[in-house]
Amino acid sequence: MKQLLYGVAYYDEYMPYDRLEKDIQMMKDAGINVVRIAESTWSTHEPQNGVFDFTSVDRVLDAMHKADIKVIVGTPTYAVPTWMVKEHPDVLATTPKGSGKYGARQIMDITNPTYLFFAERIIRKLIGHVKDHPAVIGYQVDNETKHYDTSGSNVQLLFVKYMREKFKTLDNVNKLFGLDYWSNRINSWEDFPSVVGTINGSLGSEFSKFQRQLVTNFLAWQVSIVNEYKHSGQFVTQNFDFEWRGYSYGVQPRVDHFKAAKSLDITGVDIYHPSQDDLTGIEISFGGDVARSTKSGNYLVMETEAQAFTNWVPYPGQLRLQAFSHLASGANMVAYWHWHSIHNSFETYWKGLLSHDFEPNPVYNEAKTIGSDFRRLSSQLVNLKKKNKVAFLISNEALTAIDWFKFNATSTKNYNDIVRMMYDELYKMNIECDMVHPSSENFDQYNLLIVPALYAASDNLLNQLNKFVKNGGHIVYTFKSGFTDEFVKVRTTHQPGIIHEACGIYYNMFVEPKNVSLADDPFQVGKENNYIETWMELITPLTAEVLAYYDHPHWGKYAAITENQYGEGKAIYIGCIPSSAIMKKILEHAVQKAGLWGKDQELAFPLITKSGINQMGEKIRYYFNYSEEQIAFNYPYKEGLELLTEKPIKAEEKLDIDPWEVLIIKEAEKQID
Repeated sequence: MKQLLYGVAYYDEYMPYDRLEKDIQMMKDAGINVVRIAESTWSTHEPQNGVFDFTSVDRVLDAMHKADIKVIVGTPTYAVPTWMVKEHPDVLATTPKGSGKYGARQIMDITNPTYLFFAERIIRKLIGHVKDHPAVIGYQVDNETKHYDTSGSNVQLLFVKYMREKFKTLDNVNKLFGLDYWSNRINSWEDFPSVVGTINGSLGSEFSKFQRQLVTNFLAWQVSIVNEYKHSGQFVTQNFDFEWRGYSYGVQPRVDHFKAAKSLDITGVDIYHPSQDDLTGIEISFGGDVARSTKSGNYLVMETEAQAFTNWVPYPGQLRLQAFSHLASGANMVAYWHWHSIHNSFETYWKGLLSHDFEPNPVYNEAKTIGSDFRRLSSQLVNLKKKNKVAFLISNEALTAIDWFKFNATSTKNYNDIVRMMYDELYKMNIECDMVHPSSENFDQYNLLIVPALYAASDNLLNQLNKFVKNGGHIVYTFKSGFTDEFVKVRTTHQPGIIHEACGIYYNMFVEPKNVSLADDPFQVGKENNYIETWMELITPLTAEVLAYYDHPHWGKYAAITENQYGEGKAIYIGCIPSSAIMKKILEHAVQKAGLWGKDQELAFPLITKSGINQMGEKIRYYFNYSEEQIAFNYPYKEGLELLTEKPIKAEEKLDIDPWEVLIIKEAEKQID
C-alpha cells in the first residue's frame, strides 16, 4: 500500500437530507481519504426483483472522486431485501432455534441456491457498474460473514455429502465418532440424522468445522466473482470480526480466519473495545495480531469505534491513542463505523464520528489531528513490518470441542477465556506475538510457542510440537492440551497423550478444585492471589522439574505446574487454571528461559511499547500510556526522532508521556535484516 488510509463507512442513503457536499468538506478537513459504501443497502440498489438503481452509488463515487477521496465498495449480500424473502422465504436460514424471521441482517442461509443466484446477480451488476470508476480502490466482500448457525435440510444434505467425501464409509464414521453410544450408530447414509439434536461432541464438532468451511467457500466464491471485474491496483478484502462479549474479545467460533483469508488480497478486520477508564489497548492488539497473522502482512481496520455507545465515547486523547495503536500492530488503514449517527432504527445510538446534529464535536476535532498526522507521516508509518519471536497457537477445533465439554458442570469459562488470560499477561509485559494455527508450517521461526487448551489435535500436530521443543524451541502448554484427537476422541494413553514425551509428565485423574492453592506460594504472589479455580489435573512428573505442587490435604502430592528439558528446548505444562498473577509469573519465567527478556520488558502496562521496521528500513518504536497518570521512563535505545513533535531523542533520555498519549520514535540508524 502506498499510503495510510484514514476512513469512515458512509451511507448517503441513510441521510435525512442532502448534505453530501458538506460531509465531504468535513471529511477533507479531518484528513479522511477513504470511505466504504454499499455493503448495507441491497434493497436500495435492487428495490424489486431484477430492477437495479445505482443512483446513490454513482452520486457518492463522483463526489468522492472530485474531492480525491478513495472508495471501497462492498457487496451488499449480508442483508437481504424484502422482495426476496416474500418470493422465496426459504432463503432464510433454519437454525437450531427454528425457521428464520425477516428483519435483522445476517439471517440468510449462505448455501441456499436461490439466495446465491440473487447474490451473484447483485454482485455482478454492482461491481460491473463501478469497476472502472477512478475513485474505487478496492472491494469488500459481504460483511462480518459467519455461518449464522444455518442447519436446515439443505445444509444437512451438504453435510452428509461432506462426510461421505471425507470419510468414505459409514464404518469409518461410526468408529471415529463413537456412534455406537446410545444407539447413535448410522447404518445407511439415507438415515443420517440432523446434527442439530446430536449428543455426540465429536460429530457436533465436525459439523461446526463443516459450517466454518461453508463461510470459507462462500467468501472465496464472492472473491472469484469480484476478481473477474477487479482491475490491477484494486484489492479485495473482508472485515472479519471476533467472539463478541459486548466488544471484540477472542477467536471467532463461526469462522476459521486463516482459511477464509486465503482468497483475499488483504485481510480486513473489525475491532471494537472498551474505552474511557477501561481502555487498555488489549483488544486492539489481539485483533491486530490475528489479522496480521492470517496473511503474514499488513491489514486494514475496516471498522472501529468513534463514539459508539455512551460507555465508549472516548476521553480526550483516546481516539488518537487508539488510531496509532492500530498502526503499531501493522494496520495500514483505520476506519470508523461510521461517519454520521443515524436517526432511527436498530443502531440509532451506535454513534458515528459525527453526532445526530452533524456538527463538529470534540471527537471529530480530535480526528482532524489524527488525519493530519496520518497524512504527514504516511510514508514513515505505512507498511510496518514485524518479526516476532513469540506466537500463540490458536485452534477453532479446540474452541469448539471445549464448548462441547466444559471445564466443569458450572463453569462459564471457555477456550477464549484461557487464550485471553495468557495473551493479556504477555501484552502487559510488552511481549509482541503472532498467531499460528494447526496447519501452520512456520513454528520453527519462533523461540516460544504459547499453546492454550489445545484439547483437540491430530497426532501429526502434537508430534510437530514435540519436534519443535526437541530442536530448541520453548512451549507453554495449559491443561487439557493433547487430550483428544482431531475428532474429539479421547486418547487411550496416559494424558497428556503424545506431548507427554516433551512435557515429561503424565496424569490420569483431574478434579474440580475447592479451596486449593499452590504449596508454599512458589511464585510469591501473596495469599490473595495464590489460588487456582475450575480445573486441576493431578500430575505425576517423570523427567520434569516441578515448579509448583498443589496445597491440599489429599491432592498435595501431585504437581500443578512443571517444566521439562527435552532435547534442546523446554516445555512448561500448566495443569490447572491459576490466578492471573500466577499466570503472569509463569509466563515471565518462560520468556526469560526462551532468551526473550529484553529492554522492553523493563517497562510494563500501562506503558505499552510496540515496534517494527518501516518501508525505508527504519526502526519505528511506539510508546502508549493507557492511563490517567503521567509516566516517566528512560528511553533505552539508540538516538532517534519523535515523529509527532519532531523532537530529537537521545539514548537513555528521560521521557514523560502524558495520560492517554503516544510517542513515536524513529531510530536514526537504519536496520539491516
